[in-house]
Amino acid sequence: MKDETPSKSENSLLQRIVSQVFITIAALFFLTPILIVINYSFKTKKELYLGNPLSLPKNFSFNNYITAIKKLNMVTTFTNTFLYTAISVILLALLCGATAWAIARCNQKFFKFSYVYFLIGILIPYQALFLPIYIVGFKMGLTNTRIGVILMYIATGMSFGVFLMTSFMNTVPLEIEEAARIDGCNIYKTYFSIVMPLLKPAIATLTIMQSFVIWNDYLMASLFVSSKQLKTLTVAMQALFSQQTSDYTTAMAAIVISVLPIAVLFIFLQKYFIKGMTVGAVKG
Repeated sequence: MKDETPSKSENSLLQRIVSQVFITIAALFFLTPILIVINYSFKTKKELYLGNPLSLPKNFSFNNYITAIKKLNMVTTFTNTFLYTAISVILLALLCGATAWAIARCNQKFFKFSYVYFLIGILIPYQALFLPIYIVGFKMGLTNTRIGVILMYIATGMSFGVFLMTSFMNTVPLEIEEAARIDGCNIYKTYFSIVMPLLKPAIATLTIMQSFVIWNDYLMASLFVSSKQLKTLTVAMQALFSQQTSDYTTAMAAIVISVLPIAVLFIFLQKYFIKGMTVGAVKG
């Protein structure tokens, strides 16, 4: 008689099929809202309110995108958002990388206390920081200024950045740095030429995660900025959802435009992002 128990290969095939079905359902679940937003961005107001919400537009027109660019003063708000995000993320990567290197390589109590201090910063609710940050910024004359907004994002992102970088830094072999010192590298050349290239996965992870936070931030940006010339894209977009009138088709077009830069950034850095998340999380 043949053995009727399923073989290991059959079990493995069944597990792959079940996993693939589950992943496909999950992907569709997350993809559906995105497709709806893109679909609405091409519809007219009449099609949106009177037609089937899930039906395709009769004519694919870019009028909503043109209207969004004009209504939101897109050139100014997009430029402000890009500057806030790019400068903040670059400074965060430099500061968090250097701080994590010092914490990981020095065993003094001061550095251990500093690491705990940054960890405590992660545990504090984001909303609890609004009032003290605003008070400090107001007294220093940093509110309603580009420098103030950038410093605010750096201050709120340092805790997570140091934690992430330190976790990854602990996986970097110390022997590489010792060999560099023997070859005559000073502390600055060792960090920028040896250590920093090894931190690419962690830097990419920090870049993507903080870019998501800063680019899509509304609360902190609206708290620190009141001038129209300094507003971000997310803050300007709120005007499309006012109590008096709501222009949802234009708003959907604006959302698509605002998402594109972050999507492109993730596509280019996803290889390093996945490595940074796995190595930093498992070995940190």
